[in-house]
Amino acid sequence: MKNIKEQILLFIEESSKKSFSAEEIAEGLGLKKSADFKALVQTIAQMEREGTVIFNKKGKIKLPPKLVLVEGTFRANERGFGFVTVDPEEDDIYIPKEFTGYAMDGDIVAIDILKPSSPFGDRGAEGKVVEIRKRGISQIVGEFTLFSEEEIKETDLYGVVVPKDKKMGELKIYIAAEGIRPVDGNIVIVEITHYPEKGYATSLEGIVKKVIGHKNDPGMDILSIVVANGIPTQFPEDVLAQADAVPDTIDPEKFPERRDLRNQQIVTIDGEDAKDLDDAVTVRKLDNGNYFLGVHIADVSYYVTEDSKLDGEAFERGTSVYLTDRVIPMLPQRLSNGICSLNPKVPRLTMSCEMEIDKNGQVVSYDIFQSVIQTTERMTYTAVNKILDGDEETRRRYHELVKMFEEMAELHDILEKMRIQRGAVSFEDREAKVLVDPKGHPMDIVLRERGVGERLIESFMLAANETVAQHFAKQKLPFIYRIHEEPKEDKLRRFFDFASAIGILVKQTKGSITPKDLQQVVLDVADKPESMVINTMLLRSMQQAKYSEVNYGHYGLAAEYYTHFTSPIRRYPDLIVHRLIRSYTEDKSEENQALWAGKLPDIAVHSSQMERRAVDAEREVDAMKKAEFMADHIDEEFDGIISSVVKFGIFVELPNTIEGMIHISALKNDYFHFLENHLALVGERTGLTYKIGQKVRVKVVKADPTTREIDFELLSAEEVEPIKQDKKNKPAGRRGKREDKRPKNQKATQGRGKSKNKNKKNKKPFYKGIKKKGK
Repeated sequence: MKNIKEQILLFIEESSKKSFSAEEIAEGLGLKKSADFKALVQTIAQMEREGTVIFNKKGKIKLPPKLVLVEGTFRANERGFGFVTVDPEEDDIYIPKEFTGYAMDGDIVAIDILKPSSPFGDRGAEGKVVEIRKRGISQIVGEFTLFSEEEIKETDLYGVVVPKDKKMGELKIYIAAEGIRPVDGNIVIVEITHYPEKGYATSLEGIVKKVIGHKNDPGMDILSIVVANGIPTQFPEDVLAQADAVPDTIDPEKFPERRDLRNQQIVTIDGEDAKDLDDAVTVRKLDNGNYFLGVHIADVSYYVTEDSKLDGEAFERGTSVYLTDRVIPMLPQRLSNGICSLNPKVPRLTMSCEMEIDKNGQVVSYDIFQSVIQTTERMTYTAVNKILDGDEETRRRYHELVKMFEEMAELHDILEKMRIQRGAVSFEDREAKVLVDPKGHPMDIVLRERGVGERLIESFMLAANETVAQHFAKQKLPFIYRIHEEPKEDKLRRFFDFASAIGILVKQTKGSITPKDLQQVVLDVADKPESMVINTMLLRSMQQAKYSEVNYGHYGLAAEYYTHFTSPIRRYPDLIVHRLIRSYTEDKSEENQALWAGKLPDIAVHSSQMERRAVDAEREVDAMKKAEFMADHIDEEFDGIISSVVKFGIFVELPNTIEGMIHISALKNDYFHFLENHLALVGERTGLTYKIGQKVRVKVVKADPTTREIDFELLSAEEVEPIKQDKKNKPAGRRGKREDKRPKNQKATQGRGKSKNKNKKNKKPFYKGIKKKGK
């Protein structure tokens, strides 16, 4: 039969005709006997079931249309569906739950486009996974549950692991009875040996490669997230050995080629708990009325040399990761807290950018060079803010530095006004810090305050970053930039529609939207109730900043040139910028430029990916600790504000930045429609309206650190003007239809393809029917 199938396909492919009757195929293949014709008909019927041939409307046989497949990266959603990124510049393609083809997060897949995107609407393209070309995950972190000895003997499995990653919430990994045998409750790293397939959509098999610890160990919850995100927690021995070989001190006399700035009044200004001090500054007013600003950055590239073990590890990590109760550094602490840290009153190697800045905030001259400094004092933001606020005790303690700090504040005001004038978009920044006890349990959540001390350091770092970027861009030398591209047109259009729906007109400059236009919107609503709404929607319209070898400028800062030069202890791109400065100081040949031009694209892409990984881990830990904090406050009442409205409910943010959800099914007093243009839920009968920015009072009814979800009950809401439902405001969704982002409560399935109820009915252990593979 296989031979006949091949002949049929070959005959149709090589013929000029598109479709054939069974008789025509028989004649073409020389099948004249009745028995041969009967076999042919049976084969064609089977081929139709397999999808290798199809019948047209006239009943003739033809080949199915060839699929035009598109390749991209699959991103799973915890609700079962996913998205495929084909081009970072284009919208993702939606993959319904039934068409994911057993793909997992990070897989490279080939998809068939089922529905194209609508150019005149908000509907994106929809697709179906046809082939998994490369698996994106080879290891998974999860909690191990041990089988009984009887179960182990019958299944040849040690037990089952439930992944820590929420996007894999429905998956279970069955652990082969070989290698490491964990104890019940261990958090483990599993190497996947078999992936989901037909009949076993939520099951995997694997081998435990490492036991991280036990779920009840202090800090294990955070460590689980770190490991699940692929962030290394320990440095290899050869990397530590190389770090240990670096001297603890330097002799400035051995660096005659460096500019000696040890006689200058230079200080570091950081938080009280900072240990990796990588930037120091000095300011003085010049006789001509301009300001001298010196920004001195730890010269990490001197110690972390190209192609060394230290450099390879720093590249792989990409960035330090700052979590609730720990920092996972990019470099070993011997470097980050030792010789590379600009500790007070000891000589340190630095890369310096000195600038002369006029009263309009413009850099009129500058110099970038290698140097040696010795900081005068290790200042904190708190101390600087007290000095500027007039605290007499603090001013007496640092009397020799007070004049410089006052001049720093003056220069900061000038630089800030300059950035505002050119159109830099400044959003209200509310960042919270979770305070934990020695066991890692959250005790309080406090808002971080940003005084003049914090903001002036930011102004000085921005000035140095822009100056360095402009220097190399104008020389047309290969370089790495920090870019922030213009918002996408469709996202801005949605923002304009929303703004106009609540009565805010967004003015545009000559038909295009500039940062200054958006800044004006923020300023116009700063003192209005709509302020939070506009800030939220505008932030959602922005693209993510990233690294690039091509200078596209920084839209949010309204800066034509921008890079990251000021934090080489914790960011790899900054280290590369220092390396480029040194490299071009010594050699600007075409050969050296070509060498860097070949390296920088990969460095930029990888650094952006590692930054995204760190941000994801930081957000996951933050969400988990906030949920854990709220678990201690069940049934307590809080005032909040509606921060987001979606068709399945409303999200409420408390003053401490904690956000919880009120599902639409919990709004009992009416049926509610979602008006997308207004970001509001409106009652069908009462006209009762819940919209973004509205003040509410809520009660905490659920907080789950595992899922990182917090549920509120709505107690009361301030009265707002009802929104009339007209033809423009088409309702989308109503109470009772569950469209929550969270997975539905489903009956647990045990084993591969076996339901718990069915096994119970048959009085068989749940692991019966597990398919053994690879044994």
